[in-house]
Amino acid sequence: MNIHVMDKFAKSLIKEAAGRIRSSFSSELVVESKSAANDLVTNIDKETEQFFIKQIKKEFPDQRILGEEGFGDEISHLNGYIWILDPIDGTMNFIHQKKNFAISLGIYKDGVGLLGYIYNVMDDDLISATLGEGAFFNDIRIPLLTDGLLGQAIIGINTSWVLPNKYLEHEGIVKLLQKVRGTRSYGSAAIEIGYVVTGRLDAYMSMRLSPWDIAGGMVIANEVGAIVTTLSNHPINLLVQNTFIVARPVVHSEILDEYVRVK
Repeated sequence: MNIHVMDKFAKSLIKEAAGRIRSSFSSELVVESKSAANDLVTNIDKETEQFFIKQIKKEFPDQRILGEEGFGDEISHLNGYIWILDPIDGTMNFIHQKKNFAISLGIYKDGVGLLGYIYNVMDDDLISATLGEGAFFNDIRIPLLTDGLLGQAIIGINTSWVLPNKYLEHEGIVKLLQKVRGTRSYGSAAIEIGYVVTGRLDAYMSMRLSPWDIAGGMVIANEVGAIVTTLSNHPINLLVQNTFIVARPVVHSEILDEYVRVK
Protein backbone atom coordinates (compact mmCIF):
# COMPACT_ATOMS: atom_id res chain seq x y z
CA MET A 1 0.00 0.00 0.00
CA ASN A 2 1.46 3.37 -1.06
CA ILE A 3 1.12 5.61 1.98
CA HIS A 4 1.38 8.79 -0.09
CA VAL A 5 -1.49 7.72 -2.33
CA MET A 6 -3.53 7.03 0.79
CA ASP A 7 -2.56 10.41 2.24
CA LYS A 8 -3.68 12.27 -0.90
CA PHE A 9 -6.98 10.40 -0.91
CA ALA A 10 -7.61 11.06 2.79
CA LYS A 11 -6.94 14.79 2.44
CA SER A 12 -9.29 15.12 -0.52
CA LEU A 13 -11.96 13.19 1.35
CA ILE A 14 -11.63 15.42 4.43
CA LYS A 15 -11.93 18.59 2.36
CA GLU A 16 -14.97 17.27 0.51
CA ALA A 17 -16.63 16.20 3.77
CA ALA A 18 -15.94 19.62 5.28
CA GLY A 19 -17.61 21.31 2.33
CA ARG A 20 -20.66 19.15 2.84
CA ILE A 21 -20.76 20.10 6.54
CA ARG A 22 -20.54 23.82 5.78
CA SER A 23 -23.29 23.48 3.17
CA SER A 24 -25.52 21.82 5.77
CA PHE A 25 -25.95 25.09 7.68
CA SER A 26 -28.82 26.03 5.40
CA SER A 27 -30.69 22.76 6.04
CA GLU A 28 -32.59 21.43 9.02
CA LEU A 29 -30.46 20.15 11.89
CA VAL A 30 -31.82 17.15 13.79
CA VAL A 31 -30.28 16.84 17.27
CA GLU A 32 -30.45 13.72 19.45
CA SER A 33 -28.87 12.62 22.73
CA LYS A 34 -26.78 9.46 22.97
CA SER A 35 -25.40 8.13 26.26
CA ALA A 36 -26.22 11.29 28.25
CA ALA A 37 -28.24 14.48 27.85
CA ASN A 38 -25.18 16.47 26.79
CA ASP A 39 -23.73 13.69 24.58
CA LEU A 40 -25.19 14.98 21.35
CA VAL A 41 -25.34 13.73 17.78
CA THR A 42 -26.90 15.31 14.70
CA ASN A 43 -28.04 14.07 11.33
CA ILE A 44 -24.93 15.79 9.91
CA ASP A 45 -22.59 13.74 12.14
CA LYS A 46 -24.27 10.59 10.85
CA GLU A 47 -24.36 11.65 7.20
CA THR A 48 -20.71 12.70 7.30
CA GLU A 49 -19.59 9.38 8.75
CA GLN A 50 -21.62 7.50 6.16
CA PHE A 51 -20.03 9.60 3.42
CA PHE A 52 -16.53 8.71 4.66
CA ILE A 53 -17.37 5.02 4.93
CA LYS A 54 -18.86 4.81 1.45
CA GLN A 55 -15.84 6.48 -0.14
CA ILE A 56 -13.23 4.57 1.87
CA LYS A 57 -14.86 1.21 1.19
CA LYS A 58 -15.04 2.03 -2.52
CA GLU A 59 -11.31 2.85 -2.65
CA PHE A 60 -10.01 0.38 -0.04
CA PRO A 61 -12.64 -2.38 0.32
CA ASP A 62 -10.53 -4.60 2.57
CA GLN A 63 -9.75 -1.92 5.13
CA ARG A 64 -11.79 -1.46 8.29
CA ILE A 65 -13.31 1.72 9.76
CA LEU A 66 -14.01 2.62 13.38
CA GLY A 67 -16.37 5.59 13.52
CA GLU A 68 -17.99 7.37 16.44
CA GLU A 69 -21.52 7.03 15.13
CA GLY A 70 -21.31 3.26 14.69
CA PHE A 71 -21.71 2.93 10.92
CA GLY A 72 -18.30 1.31 10.45
CA ASP A 73 -16.95 -2.08 11.37
CA GLU A 74 -17.00 -3.93 14.69
CA ILE A 75 -13.40 -3.56 15.86
CA SER A 76 -12.02 -6.06 18.38
CA HIS A 77 -8.37 -6.01 17.29
CA LEU A 78 -5.99 -3.63 15.53
CA ASN A 79 -4.62 -6.01 12.90
CA GLY A 80 -4.45 -4.69 9.35
CA TYR A 81 -5.46 -1.23 8.19
CA ILE A 82 -8.00 0.67 10.30
CA TRP A 83 -9.37 4.17 9.71
CA ILE A 84 -10.42 5.73 13.04
CA LEU A 85 -12.82 8.59 12.43
CA ASP A 86 -14.73 11.28 14.28
CA PRO A 87 -16.80 13.04 11.60
CA ILE A 88 -17.52 16.04 13.84
CA ASP A 89 -15.46 16.32 17.01
CA GLY A 90 -17.11 19.05 19.06
CA THR A 91 -20.74 18.41 18.16
CA MET A 92 -22.03 20.75 20.87
CA ASN A 93 -19.93 23.55 19.39
CA PHE A 94 -21.20 22.65 15.93
CA ILE A 95 -24.80 22.94 17.13
CA HIS A 96 -24.50 26.07 19.27
CA GLN A 97 -21.62 28.04 17.76
CA LYS A 98 -21.15 26.81 14.19
CA LYS A 99 -17.39 26.86 14.90
CA ASN A 100 -14.71 25.18 17.04
CA PHE A 101 -15.32 21.67 15.68
CA ALA A 102 -13.08 19.40 13.64
CA ILE A 103 -12.85 16.27 11.55
CA SER A 104 -10.43 13.86 13.23
CA LEU A 105 -8.97 10.92 11.34
CA GLY A 106 -6.18 8.46 12.06
CA ILE A 107 -5.07 5.63 9.77
CA TYR A 108 -3.34 2.73 11.50
CA LYS A 109 -1.72 -0.52 10.39
CA ASP A 110 -1.30 -3.29 12.94
CA GLY A 111 -1.73 -0.74 15.73
CA VAL A 112 0.87 1.69 14.39
CA GLY A 113 -0.29 5.17 13.36
CA LEU A 114 0.64 5.87 9.73
CA LEU A 115 -1.36 9.01 8.95
CA GLY A 116 -3.11 11.55 11.15
CA TYR A 117 -5.38 14.51 10.43
CA ILE A 118 -7.13 17.24 12.40
CA TYR A 119 -9.17 19.58 10.21
CA ASN A 120 -10.73 22.67 11.75
CA VAL A 121 -13.71 22.93 9.44
CA MET A 122 -14.60 26.60 9.85
CA ASP A 123 -11.03 27.93 9.97
CA ASP A 124 -10.00 25.77 6.98
CA ASP A 125 -6.88 24.64 8.87
CA LEU A 126 -5.50 21.16 8.27
CA ILE A 127 -2.91 19.63 10.58
CA SER A 128 -1.53 16.39 9.17
CA ALA A 129 1.30 13.95 9.74
CA THR A 130 2.87 10.93 8.10
CA LEU A 131 4.81 8.40 10.16
CA GLY A 132 8.50 9.30 10.09
CA GLU A 133 7.99 12.32 7.81
CA GLY A 134 6.96 15.03 10.25
CA ALA A 135 3.79 17.05 10.79
CA PHE A 136 2.39 19.98 8.85
CA PHE A 137 0.03 22.89 9.42
CA ASN A 138 -1.53 23.79 6.07
CA ASP A 139 1.53 22.31 4.32
CA ILE A 140 4.01 24.23 6.51
CA ARG A 141 6.21 21.92 8.57
CA ILE A 142 5.57 22.07 12.31
CA PRO A 143 8.85 22.27 14.26
CA LEU A 144 9.63 19.85 17.05
CA LEU A 145 8.27 21.01 20.38
CA THR A 146 10.73 22.49 22.82
CA ASP A 147 10.48 21.97 26.55
CA GLY A 148 8.81 24.57 28.72
CA LEU A 149 8.22 25.35 32.37
CA LEU A 150 4.96 24.27 33.95
CA GLY A 151 4.69 27.63 35.71
CA GLN A 152 4.63 29.33 32.31
CA ALA A 153 2.31 26.79 30.69
CA ILE A 154 -1.21 27.15 29.35
CA ILE A 155 -3.06 23.85 29.58
CA GLY A 156 -6.29 22.63 28.09
CA ILE A 157 -8.50 21.19 30.80
CA ASN A 158 -12.16 21.15 31.75
CA THR A 159 -12.02 22.97 35.06
CA SER A 160 -14.95 20.95 36.41
CA TRP A 161 -12.26 18.47 37.46
CA VAL A 162 -11.33 20.76 40.35
CA LEU A 163 -14.57 19.53 41.95
CA PRO A 164 -14.80 16.13 43.68
CA ASN A 165 -15.16 13.44 41.02
CA LYS A 166 -14.77 9.68 40.53
CA TYR A 167 -11.70 9.86 38.30
CA LEU A 168 -9.02 11.95 40.03
CA GLU A 169 -8.10 13.32 43.43
CA HIS A 170 -9.35 16.83 42.75
CA GLU A 171 -7.05 18.53 45.26
CA GLY A 172 -4.07 17.87 42.99
CA ILE A 173 -5.88 19.46 40.04
CA VAL A 174 -6.60 22.56 42.15
CA LYS A 175 -2.86 22.83 42.87
CA LEU A 176 -2.08 22.30 39.17
CA LEU A 177 -4.37 25.16 38.17
CA GLN A 178 -2.71 27.38 40.77
CA LYS A 179 0.72 26.48 39.33
CA VAL A 180 0.15 27.04 35.60
CA ARG A 181 -0.07 30.40 33.84
CA GLY A 182 -3.56 29.73 32.53
CA THR A 183 -6.17 27.22 31.36
CA ARG A 184 -8.38 26.94 28.30
CA SER A 185 -11.29 24.70 27.30
CA TYR A 186 -12.45 24.60 23.68
CA GLY A 187 -14.93 21.72 23.73
CA SER A 188 -13.17 19.62 21.07
CA ALA A 189 -10.42 17.14 21.91
CA ALA A 190 -9.12 17.21 18.35
CA ILE A 191 -8.80 21.00 18.32
CA GLU A 192 -7.08 21.01 21.71
CA ILE A 193 -4.62 18.32 20.62
CA GLY A 194 -4.02 20.43 17.52
CA TYR A 195 -3.21 23.40 19.73
CA VAL A 196 -0.66 21.34 21.68
CA VAL A 197 1.14 20.02 18.60
CA THR A 198 1.38 23.53 17.14
CA GLY A 199 2.60 25.04 20.42
CA ARG A 200 -0.47 27.11 21.26
CA LEU A 201 -1.13 24.96 24.34
CA ASP A 202 1.52 23.23 26.43
CA ALA A 203 -0.69 20.33 27.51
CA TYR A 204 -4.20 18.98 27.13
CA MET A 205 -5.78 16.44 29.45
CA SER A 206 -9.13 14.72 29.71
CA MET A 207 -10.71 12.07 31.90
CA ARG A 208 -12.51 10.02 29.25
CA LEU A 209 -11.84 10.03 25.53
CA SER A 210 -12.68 7.47 22.86
CA PRO A 211 -10.30 6.23 20.13
CA TRP A 212 -11.91 8.43 17.44
CA ASP A 213 -11.29 11.54 19.58
CA ILE A 214 -7.53 11.03 19.68
CA ALA A 215 -6.34 8.62 16.95
CA GLY A 216 -5.49 11.28 14.40
CA GLY A 217 -3.94 13.59 16.96
CA MET A 218 -1.74 10.85 18.36
CA VAL A 219 -0.01 10.34 15.00
CA ILE A 220 0.64 14.06 14.75
CA ALA A 221 1.84 14.34 18.35
CA ASN A 222 4.42 11.61 17.82
CA GLU A 223 5.87 13.49 14.86
CA VAL A 224 6.47 16.71 16.83
CA GLY A 225 7.85 15.14 20.01
CA ALA A 226 4.79 15.52 22.23
CA ILE A 227 4.19 12.81 24.83
CA VAL A 228 0.85 10.98 24.77
CA THR A 229 -0.27 8.63 27.58
CA THR A 230 -3.13 7.93 29.91
CA LEU A 231 -3.19 9.88 33.17
CA SER A 232 -1.72 6.75 34.79
CA ASN A 233 1.25 7.15 32.40
CA HIS A 234 0.34 4.04 30.40
CA PRO A 235 0.18 3.69 26.61
CA ILE A 236 -3.17 4.49 24.98
CA ASN A 237 -5.35 1.50 24.08
CA LEU A 238 -7.26 2.35 20.90
CA LEU A 239 -9.88 -0.32 21.55
CA VAL A 240 -11.37 1.36 24.66
CA GLN A 241 -12.03 4.72 26.30
CA ASN A 242 -9.02 6.21 28.07
CA THR A 243 -7.94 9.00 30.33
CA PHE A 244 -5.62 11.13 28.23
CA ILE A 245 -2.82 13.64 28.30
CA VAL A 246 -0.71 15.10 25.49
CA ALA A 247 2.02 17.57 26.42
CA ARG A 248 5.52 18.86 25.97
CA PRO A 249 7.87 16.26 27.55
CA VAL A 250 8.87 18.08 30.75
CA VAL A 251 5.38 19.46 31.28
CA HIS A 252 3.96 15.94 30.85
CA SER A 253 6.31 14.50 33.47
CA GLU A 254 5.71 17.24 36.02
CA ILE A 255 1.93 17.12 35.71
CA LEU A 256 1.79 13.34 36.20
CA ASP A 257 4.51 13.17 38.87
CA GLU A 258 3.35 16.07 41.02
CA TYR A 259 -0.35 16.73 40.47
CA VAL A 260 -2.34 13.80 39.08
CA ARG A 261 -3.58 11.02 41.34
CA VAL A 262 -5.94 8.62 39.57
CA LYS A 263 -8.53 6.96 41.80
